[in-house]
Amino acid sequence: MPEEFEREILAHVAPRLADLLRRAVPLLPAPPEEIRIRQGRPLHLVYPGGDAFVTPDGRLTADPARAVRPDGDDLQRTFQLMAKGSVYAWEEEVRGGFLTLEGGHRVGLCGRAVTEAGRIRTLKQVASLNVRIAREVPGAADGLLPHLVRGGRFLSTLLVSPPQAGKTTLLRDLVRQLSTGVPRLGLRGLKVGLVDERSEVAGCVCGVPQRDVGPRTDVLDGCPKAEGLMLMIRALSPQVVAADEIGRPEDAVAVMEALHAGVAVLATAHGAGLSDVRRRPALAELLRAGAFERAVVLGRSRGPGTVEAVLDLAREVVA
Repeated sequence: MPEEFEREILAHVAPRLADLLRRAVPLLPAPPEEIRIRQGRPLHLVYPGGDAFVTPDGRLTADPARAVRPDGDDLQRTFQLMAKGSVYAWEEEVRGGFLTLEGGHRVGLCGRAVTEAGRIRTLKQVASLNVRIAREVPGAADGLLPHLVRGGRFLSTLLVSPPQAGKTTLLRDLVRQLSTGVPRLGLRGLKVGLVDERSEVAGCVCGVPQRDVGPRTDVLDGCPKAEGLMLMIRALSPQVVAADEIGRPEDAVAVMEALHAGVAVLATAHGAGLSDVRRRPALAELLRAGAFERAVVLGRSRGPGTVEAVLDLAREVVA
């Protein structure tokens, strides 16, 4: 079991389940993408191209009836470990349905919602945890980057992707390469301002990136995207700003402010294609305004991170 996996994930899982995972994960045919822990239901592992359940003796099975079933104590112990013993300190994140572990691993939460004025105030009686395992893949953007650079200039780009198609991994490597520079493309290293609202891209601990996001990158960790983009523009003179999962009206306003200030934008949005993006009012407005020069559509046709299309938003498909 890699030391990183032990430190960043298993150290935050109830001991009984962590012991089973130490035995089961190495038996998978590919590295895990998700660990799903549901109260009273089978312990579930997801990997590229398939999934499996974990038996009470730490083996893999395709039969959920043979799998171990975490109990309430397993869930609560794991939740407390992931929240570092203080759920209150994570109140804002819990309201959004997730926690982020060291290394950028996002933990989705499900349980009983407590609402106030029709909005979720918090979650209690957490009964389901989904650990989405972040991966650092240096070079993931090698084949894509030539389509996003023209005359040594980075073209503002929107990465469009359904869940688990590798957009955050690709975003991280694009930030790293823009920050480092790519001499073969005539691209000098750029000052990049990364707004990492969910701590997934840079995997910050106490504000310090644990993932390689390049030597010229400043990271604003845990800050709402719209406010963070504006702060970056005002205070840090970036040449490129980057953010994951834009889509709200205030995000669109901040993106336009960046462009009006002469700053290129690199962002991601959920969707199976550009038609999905155009159905979201704030993103549709950005496209109509010509905010992005390139759109990259990701999928899983050849595994996570497959570039299905690169679109020149002013003209036509370029790859």
